[in-house]
Parts: sequence; structure tokens; C-alpha cells
Amino acid sequence: MKTPPPPPRFRREVGSRPESSEPWEISVAGELSDKQVDLIHALIDVPFGSRGTIWFESCGGSAYVGLALASLIRLRGLDATAVALGECSSAALMPFAACPRRFVTPHTTLFFHPVRWSSEEDVNLQEAAEWTRHFQTLEADLDGLLARLFEMPVEKLSAWTRPGKFMTGLQMAEAGLAKLVDLFAGDLRKQLNQ
Repeated sequence: MKTPPPPPRFRREVGSRPESSEPWEISVAGELSDKQVDLIHALIDVPFGSRGTIWFESCGGSAYVGLALASLIRLRGLDATAVALGECSSAALMPFAACPRRFVTPHTTLFFHPVRWSSEEDVNLQEAAEWTRHFQTLEADLDGLLARLFEMPVEKLSAWTRPGKFMTGLQMAEAGLAKLVDLFAGDLRKQLNQ
């Protein structure tokens, strides 16, 4: 009878704290809003200032969740490498940009657009007016923050977000916002650790 293979080296359960010298891995996959609690706990569970990789495969979600994840990455001084796989769009761009090192494949898709408001509740006219005022402020604030995280002019970012623009990984690399990973290179891990 064969012995089962050992578990992947960096795999861990949410809530278990890796040792400070051990690199960690976190996946940001799917709708951010659906995984908000788990993602926040995962970022809190790693040691302050520790090094790890955050894998992105997300269409986005709540702007507030994206902001919270980016804030945790920066406030906790995480030495995070972000790798955008198939898609990293909308609110997922905020934590992606908060990482000191960012990687994309030539095939990665990143969608920039203005903050969207949706409500499943009935709201009265005054509440709708307040939401509109708040989202105008939030939109400008988050655009400015995202531009600072990417270290790019806010005017260039605004040109991408209005009305919205799909960017490829290659375009992101050409803009100097991420490094390109060659999926067919010999040592992929080495590319991510440079």
C-alpha cells in the first residue's frame, strides 16, 4: 500500500499561525464579499512583517472589503508578493496594489472601473441622496489611494476607470505596475522570488 504524499509545504488552515520564518500563502478567490471574514482572519493570522504570497483569482466585490484587505496588508507591514492568476478586477485591485511585489501572467485580466453602488434594500429618497454623496467621496478617495499604491498618476488611473477598462497582464507590466511571469520558463518559483 502506497503512503499518501505529504501535504503541500505552505498550505495552512485559517486560524493557524505559521512560524515567522516560514513563508505563508493566502488565496483571494471569488467574490470578496462572500469571503470577507476568512480573508481578514487569514491576513491577521500571519505574523506582523512576515513574508508570503497572495494568489489572486477574483472578480472583486465590495469596495469596503478591498479597502480592508489593502489596509491590513499595509498596517501589518506584510512583505507580500501578489500574483494575479486569471482575473484580478474591481475591488480585488486594492489589496493587489497594496503588495510590495506584484506579478501577472500575459493572460491575466484586470478590470478597472468606478465604484459601484447597489442595494438590495428599499431606500427612501433621502437615503439614496446620502448614498450618492458618500459614493462620490468614496470613489475619489479610493481612486487616489489606488493610484498611490500603484505609484501612478491619478489622472492615468481615472482614464482607465471611466467608463472602465480591461487591462491584460502584459499591459500592466508595460505600465510598470507588475512584473510578467513566463508560465513556460524553467523555474517559475525563482521568478516570483526575484
